[in-house]
Amino acid sequence: MNAKRILTALTLLCGTLSLQARPLYEKEENTVRVMSFNVRGGVGIDNVRDYDRTAAVIRKAGPDIVSVQELDSVTQRSKGKYVLQELALRTGMFGTYAAAIEFQGGKYGIGILSKEKPLQCRRIPLPGREEARVLLIAEFDDYLFCAAHFSLTAADAEASVAILREALSGVRKPVFFAGDLNSVPESPVITELKKDFKVLNDPKKPTCPADEPKDCIDYIFGYTSGGHAYTVVSRQVMDEPVASDHRPLFADVRIAADSAAIMRTQPFLQNPVGGGITVSWLTNVPVYGWVEYGTTPELGRKAHTLVDGQVVAGNKHHKIRLEGLEPGKTYYYRVCSKEITLYQAYYKEFGATACSGVRSFTMPDDRGTDFTAVVFNDLHKNKAVLNRFAALLPDIGYDFAIFNGDCIDDPKNEAEVLSFMTVLHETVGADGVPVFYLRGNHEIRNAYSIKLRDLLDYVGDRTYGAFSWGDTRFVMLDCGEDKPDDTWVYYGLNDFTSLRENQVEFLKKELASKPFKKAEKRILLHHIPIYGADLGKYHPCRELWTPLLSKAPFDISLNAHTHRFAHYEKGEDGNNYPVIVGGAPTLDGATLTVLKKRGGALTVTVLNTEGKTLLEWNL
Repeated sequence: MNAKRILTALTLLCGTLSLQARPLYEKEENTVRVMSFNVRGGVGIDNVRDYDRTAAVIRKAGPDIVSVQELDSVTQRSKGKYVLQELALRTGMFGTYAAAIEFQGGKYGIGILSKEKPLQCRRIPLPGREEARVLLIAEFDDYLFCAAHFSLTAADAEASVAILREALSGVRKPVFFAGDLNSVPESPVITELKKDFKVLNDPKKPTCPADEPKDCIDYIFGYTSGGHAYTVVSRQVMDEPVASDHRPLFADVRIAADSAAIMRTQPFLQNPVGGGITVSWLTNVPVYGWVEYGTTPELGRKAHTLVDGQVVAGNKHHKIRLEGLEPGKTYYYRVCSKEITLYQAYYKEFGATACSGVRSFTMPDDRGTDFTAVVFNDLHKNKAVLNRFAALLPDIGYDFAIFNGDCIDDPKNEAEVLSFMTVLHETVGADGVPVFYLRGNHEIRNAYSIKLRDLLDYVGDRTYGAFSWGDTRFVMLDCGEDKPDDTWVYYGLNDFTSLRENQVEFLKKELASKPFKKAEKRILLHHIPIYGADLGKYHPCRELWTPLLSKAPFDISLNAHTHRFAHYEKGEDGNNYPVIVGGAPTLDGATLTVLKKRGGALTVTVLNTEGKTLLEWNL
């Protein structure tokens, strides 16, 4: 390609990027927008060849993939232009061409425009007495796409159906088929196609001729003989009377997921307080989710989430609260997810149902005295550190796990968070052992931080709170960020001053409450230390909370944040209770704290990643 042609291509591409506005038609999540357009070589019904106009129609639709018919490749009438490339440059899509015949010094055929680059393609000749035809099949990660322009001769078109059927024999992926089939809906050709395909466009909406459409001869199909189901979420014959002699059409299609692909995560347990427990999980597709549970593996009871009398459904994040559970009792459960492929006011379509295996958990006993808990801090998404601790956990045997901040470091997006959280839950066995999350300052940062609430179930729906496990009371505080709210890196989006002030009132009520006063042991948890650590001049929590904490009868406080393991006896820094600060997110600095309560005795053990005991306090 010479310099002039390179410059022309770059100019077209830059123009495409600048012109590519948002599609005119809204598209729902988790759908594929399939389009068919007989472009007549870029020549409109006004006989004007205008590739910009043709491409603008496609951009307006915003399709994921397009079957394009009547394409010249370097012919005399196209003045040497490769028409599919012209459209690909102007739409920013990948172009795949299949020639049907030699024509005017070049070729003439069909093509596919796609947002994704095909993995592989096949060209299969089709019969045509007036001119040869061709079938183009492109494979993508999630589906196959077939494009064709059938013969005007009915017998050849019917023979083409048989060739298409043979080409798809044994295909396991979903398949779309689209094109100008030169056949009306009642024809033998379409009748034969419907034996293996579902019509996805509305055949009652005519597509040709463009200026005054009378017949539907352009189609979009989904291949059903491969065992896949296709739900049409939206479909449209576009109001475009000039750009070609056919009107373009598209369909937004949701492919029903295989049951094995529905579940995104395994279930995990949170917030086992107040006679209830929260069961959480995520799915890859919108579903109706529920929990089956009971006191035996046969289950027998069912729970889903109700809001104002309406079942929460059609979502991917699931938090279902099981209420009325008996203290100290073991329960069995499984989570179930039934895909909802179409959710309309008066009509719904469902896909497969996926269920987890049966798990079990034991509720804390209100009158219990014994438990074991593990406390992690400052993991900062370090899987190497987590793997080291995973080797220690089987020998500990614990009833619940606590993540005391900065475990999910600077959450950027859901995928990144789940990548680590899934490993975290697998490591501690969160499908059978409940977990509690406290927020550190690094969980406050980055774009997904506010959305962590979609995944986490805080006690009392606040990032601070209190709960009892048997006769031991746990009080959790949220220190917020480690710098003033007006620090420039927060861009005026923080107000932790008010959050800390709210916790003053919470502490007053908690310290005066019956559960706190009656507790045998009292454990305080917060991420940023108040005592013992050199945190510079900024000590808002110490200034606000010390008047209350200096007299509070806690047995121990567990903190983190400094990345340096430390411990302070009662009174070393004005602290009214012993303090342990967890270590750093490194193999040689990380620590795991184990709380073991037996009767009236509480033992606190700190281990390093090698399992060596760094500290053991008997309280």
